[in-house]
Amino acid sequence: MKVLIVGGGGREHALAWKISRSPMVEGIYAAPGNAGIERIGKCVSIKVDDIKTLADFAERESIDLTVVGPELPLTLGVVDEFQKKGLKIFGPTKSASMIEGSKAFAKEFMRRHHIPTASFKIFEQPEKALDFIRSAEFPIVVKADGLAAGKGTIVAQDLSSAEGAINEILVDKVFGDAGSKVVVEEFLEGEEVTVLAFTDGKTVVPMVSSQDYKRAYTDDRGPNTGGMGSYAPTLFINDKMMKKIREEILEPTVVGLQNEERNFTGILYAGLMITEVGPKVMEYNCRFGDPETQVVLPLLKNDLVEIFLSILKGELDLEEISWKDEFAVCVVLASAGYPGKYDKGTEISGLDRAENEVTLFHAGTKTSNGRVLTNGGRVIGVTATDKNIEKTISKAYSAIEKIKFKGMQFRRDIGRKATRVERKYF
Repeated sequence: MKVLIVGGGGREHALAWKISRSPMVEGIYAAPGNAGIERIGKCVSIKVDDIKTLADFAERESIDLTVVGPELPLTLGVVDEFQKKGLKIFGPTKSASMIEGSKAFAKEFMRRHHIPTASFKIFEQPEKALDFIRSAEFPIVVKADGLAAGKGTIVAQDLSSAEGAINEILVDKVFGDAGSKVVVEEFLEGEEVTVLAFTDGKTVVPMVSSQDYKRAYTDDRGPNTGGMGSYAPTLFINDKMMKKIREEILEPTVVGLQNEERNFTGILYAGLMITEVGPKVMEYNCRFGDPETQVVLPLLKNDLVEIFLSILKGELDLEEISWKDEFAVCVVLASAGYPGKYDKGTEISGLDRAENEVTLFHAGTKTSNGRVLTNGGRVIGVTATDKNIEKTISKAYSAIEKIKFKGMQFRRDIGRKATRVERKYF
């Protein structure tokens, strides 16, 4: 079968890498893809938000299965467009994707269905939001309502920073239309964790838990990013806690969406805070996470394509999904200046030598005259696996020493939480 992957980041390279291992797959296409995916399949110059052209391409090329990586095409209705043409596509519909497309919708949805989350208020007018925060207890969390590439969440430690966040979102419109509303939440304390789950709209199967690192610099300093690294599994999620997450959060979410006629099939991402009173939802995504995918998929024993097809048939309950008894660590190598302004077109060296030790998932890369160049903020995800977490971390950072490009930056503490985790959240 022929598979089309929509997207061109590290998550999509990880998907292509895993999908290419299925004996059912004869050819892989990616739109737009990157230099790493080029080595696995064929990249085509179609933007992820050009959903009509994507569907026309899939129809013309007789694509048997399309897998959507990013959230934008899902929230624009790429699944609905493909379904109109009778094309097989993996991911939730536009109405189901609202769970990520609007944080205000997600928060009100959780309130309706009694899913544990932080208390919140939603505002469209900056004056009312500012009045509210002037009597709030700090820290608080300020979020742009719509899609902001993982950068629309601000933890405000004091009134001044909260006022600045509200003005940036609602007045200055730094996130464009994503800032038509703002969600102001209580600050939750605990351990942050990601739980991805397969679902066919009836059965929900959680994957191994993972933890990503959103701040740009080591020791959680600097601005929020799309993610500077991740590791899996997390040691503070045992079987008992995972059962609680499944029964109190994941399954009620899928049932709630179905009851609201937003039947959700695909990947449900729950961004959780494990607090002393239990897990609470910080955010939902309607697709695989980035860079969580780069550590979760290397641990999956199953044929990923088989899982996707079982979900599309509504037969996920027939799948026995299993995981390797190992750790995975992914360290993201980023361009200088990311998540702000950064240069493109810088040559990357040492990739071949690093690949002898680890798996490299390309994100912002392109090829030119046989050379691999930077082409984005997050450039390469260096992923290592091992049965021992310290060895896994060491393998990743040892491989990084072999890779060079001008201005390369990365965090030096990815996975360290797993070596000193406090188990008080069981």
